[in-house]
Amino acid sequence: MSTKYDVIVIGAGPAGYVAAIRAAQLGLKTACIDKMVDADGKQTLGGTCLNVGCIPSKALLDSSWKYHEAKDALDVHGISTSDVKIDVEAMIGRKRQIVKNLTGGVAALFKANGVDALAGKGKLLANKQVEFTANDGAVETYDAANVIISTGSVPINIPVAPVDNDVIVDSTGALEFTEVPKRLGVIGAGVIGLELGSVWARLGADVVCLEAQEDFLFMMDKQIAKEAKKTFTQQGLDIRLGARVTGSKVNGSEVEVTYQNAKGEEEKVTFDKLIVCVGRRPFTEGLLAADSGVELDERGFIFVDEQCATAVPGVYACGDVVRGPMLAHKGSEEGVMVAERIAGQKAQVNYDIIPNVIYTHPEIASVGLTEEQVKANGIDYNIGLFPFAASGRAMAANEAKGTVKMIADAKTDRIVGFHIIGPSAADLVQQIAIAMEFGATAEDIGMIVFSHPTLSETVKESALAVNGHAIHVANRKKRK
Repeated sequence: MSTKYDVIVIGAGPAGYVAAIRAAQLGLKTACIDKMVDADGKQTLGGTCLNVGCIPSKALLDSSWKYHEAKDALDVHGISTSDVKIDVEAMIGRKRQIVKNLTGGVAALFKANGVDALAGKGKLLANKQVEFTANDGAVETYDAANVIISTGSVPINIPVAPVDNDVIVDSTGALEFTEVPKRLGVIGAGVIGLELGSVWARLGADVVCLEAQEDFLFMMDKQIAKEAKKTFTQQGLDIRLGARVTGSKVNGSEVEVTYQNAKGEEEKVTFDKLIVCVGRRPFTEGLLAADSGVELDERGFIFVDEQCATAVPGVYACGDVVRGPMLAHKGSEEGVMVAERIAGQKAQVNYDIIPNVIYTHPEIASVGLTEEQVKANGIDYNIGLFPFAASGRAMAANEAKGTVKMIADAKTDRIVGFHIIGPSAADLVQQIAIAMEFGATAEDIGMIVFSHPTLSETVKESALAVNGHAIHVANRKKRK
């Protein structure tokens, strides 16, 4: 005899656990299946993001930055330090405790909202039945009025550098180093590669990033990307563009990597550790029965419409396993949308206004269109730039590097893109994401009173600069 649920969610990452909580809040009998376990073999909720992704990487990024400041950057404040040391195991222990606190928090939220947490694997069968294989091997079948698939993504492995979880690791393994590698290689200079490379570079590793693309951060605004590369190079990251890895050979405790450089010449470099982070792919192994009715697209993503509905009525998919940017916040919003649509509401996600952040130091953040995309779309536009070097608050904090860039439609003055490299970029960009959601113009932002002295003033000044009205920087001549 099968158990009946209004909603069964497969996957408890940012998309899945949020969908499950929201569905339960709306009065739907909900279960959430997830196979991830902790070091003690107990179920741990939150998916990649909370366990081995967004949260633990930020913990290490913050710890490593504080070490760097204490060792090399406090003298400007008149603070003298000597013999500063880093206890890597203690740093990793702090990271683990943060993960434990947050994953335990999700479990508590499930309990508070009446969500049944099922530890194991879920497989979608025909007629919206879900086969549940518990982590102890027991198999059960559940009936569901609605199913939400949110199984997330996993790192892409490449044959030329197979992960052995010792010398060659993926992004998960890079969060567990117990000592600082002297020579660290990173295949991929994207978001994950830059963040992980930054952590270990600050702690003393010589870091080389091998990036196959010839354009640095090709998905970002080129002006911001150019400034970012210059900044990271000054910080000690050796970023080699147009570097296509062709092979690797592990020799005891080191690995020799062979790659073709931008000129087509073969080069070799030896590392003590090698991190492979060339992207992520949707995780669908063992997820769908042949007669489930759910289809995958040519890239392996579950095919869904704008509201995350699959071709099977009552079956939805959201998060990294579907189209769009692989971002935790995008997945969470899709989870809320799906739960509310199941409950009869008309929720939507505005995919045009999803902020994107790289948590290096300085942070890089963007929302909306890049200048290159605006040009490609044939939009006549104006740009407002403001440097953090002209911000009193940034100077006081010794964080005066970076730029704020606002792009507005020349005819309507509506903001179409916003990009920052600088202190607190992730939080500052959210101000304009909110403004864009309400159709704000650059003039609207320029008319708002911003408190002084704050980093936020750079946002206002960039808005004023769009129309040549900036006060605290010389205004550029308008483009012809």
